This record gives sequence, C-alpha cells and structure tokens, in this order.
Amino acid sequence: MVSDRPIAIASDHGGLDLKNQVVRLLQDDLGLKVDDMGAFSDESVDYPDYGMLVARAVSTGQADRGILICGTGIGMSIIANKFAGVRAALCHNADTARLSREHNDANILVLGGRVLSGELAREMVRIWFNTPFEGGRHKRRIDKIRELEEHC
Repeated sequence: MVSDRPIAIASDHGGLDLKNQVVRLLQDDLGLKVDDMGAFSDESVDYPDYGMLVARAVSTGQADRGILICGTGIGMSIIANKFAGVRAALCHNADTARLSREHNDANILVLGGRVLSGELAREMVRIWFNTPFEGGRHKRRIDKIRELEEHC
C-alpha cells in the first residue's frame, strides 16, 4: 500500500469539511499516519499556500502520497503539478481514482470539496490507496514525464 511515512493532506476553506472526513477515514479505517497541514478553520485562505505544503512534502520524499482538497480541486491540482516528481490527479469518481493509480502512478489525489459527496470521496480514497501502479507500458510514459521534468 504505502510506506511508514505519513500521508500529507491539506485543504483550503472550501475543502475543509471533506478534508476532516478523509483524515478520519485514513486514521480510523485505513490505519494510516496523517500529517494534516491545514487549513483548520473555514476562514477564507489561499489554496496555493496549502497545496504547496503537500506538493513539497511529496516532491522531497517526506511523504509518499498526499491528498489535496479545495472547492473544485482545480486550483490544488494546478499548484501541485508545479513540483518535480508530483503527479497530482484531480479525480471525480471511483474509475478516475483507480485509473490515476493504475496508469499514472498518481502520488497526490485531488478532490473537490464542493462537487463530491462525502460518501463518494471516501470510496475514492479507499480505492486510490488500495490500487497499485500497473507498470508496463504505463511506466514508459511516467519515465517520459520524469525526463521532461529534468530538462525544463
């Protein structure tokens, strides 16, 4: 599944309620260690300030995987994918969550707190953490992304 390192998670105010649900799922149901990087209130904040915390943790190896949540997930996915080694996938259903792991070896799951139900989001998180990367032809494509990162 994942290493002993904690799962990095953060949200802005628009994803706070869903983040709190996901933290409970990760800790209580999946038995994972969690590094909750905020936000901790529903006061308006800027999503890049929180997205970069998780993306940096994954990029530097402090966390193998992360979860980011904002209102739609779009802003968080934009900021996270600025970091080398990050493959943040904005997912909308169980199939996209599964395929983001199988085909893209996504290491950050991005969710929209205002567009997903808590039940669907929790199902997606379970699937995402239990789905391995297939490798094979997909590894070749991930290697191309890594190579591009080294030259840009």
